Amino acid sequence: MKEFGVQIYSVRDKITDGKSALTVFKALREMGYTQVQTAGVLPVSYEEYGRLAAEAGLEIVGTHDNFAIMCDEFEQALANHKALNTKIMGIGGYHPKQVDDIAGWEEFIEKANKVAANCAKHGMKFTYHNHSHEFIKLANGKTPMDMLVEGLDPVNTSFVLDTYWVQHGGGDVRYWIEKLQGRIDILHLKDMQRMPEFRETYGYHFFAEIGSGNMNWPLILESAKKAGVKYYIVEQDLCPGDSLESVKKSAEYLKMLME
Repeated sequence: MKEFGVQIYSVRDKITDGKSALTVFKALREMGYTQVQTAGVLPVSYEEYGRLAAEAGLEIVGTHDNFAIMCDEFEQALANHKALNTKIMGIGGYHPKQVDDIAGWEEFIEKANKVAANCAKHGMKFTYHNHSHEFIKLANGKTPMDMLVEGLDPVNTSFVLDTYWVQHGGGDVRYWIEKLQGRIDILHLKDMQRMPEFRETYGYHFFAEIGSGNMNWPLILESAKKAGVKYYIVEQDLCPGDSLESVKKSAEYLKMLME
């Protein structure tokens, strides 16, 4: 890991217009982040988002964007990503109405491969970001994650493997990193903290700054290096306090590991 980035979703509450976006981007660069991943571009246009990130010295290494547009209006999706100057077109996950809908997962995989084939024609790649529902056992004896690994084109697609959600789903983080060797363009760095009180939505654990939770980052990053991970992206879905302070804390920990 020679450099690292951040998923802008982590600091979404700080961005209300182009001016605030630039302020946030510059603050992230000062913290040591050199890369960002988008989660949509509201409240600005793709063109302005790309320009502001470049002005702040940040490389956009991938997106979480609108899958429907990718499927139905690919030329528009392509134009949007060219405006961001990124080669990775991705989504934040597939959330069926019924997680155990095997046919639904199969249909999604078919659509994703078509998008990926279109991406490949333009020197791009399609990425899928997991949560924990992909680790539920289905009636066919597989998990949705198994189906994704088996069904998604290994050449034209890759995974944005999320460390927190793998562990949340009962998976072994290092196992999945190593299993997906050569197929992880972006690794989401997200720590898990054991909470003393019960949280109705998330259970006893919660999102934590890197190094503040219980995950073994030196060993996780060791596996990531062996697996050929290209981009290391911090993401914190929710922060206990100020979001910029949370991503700063994560940056400080990662810089310590790089020393």
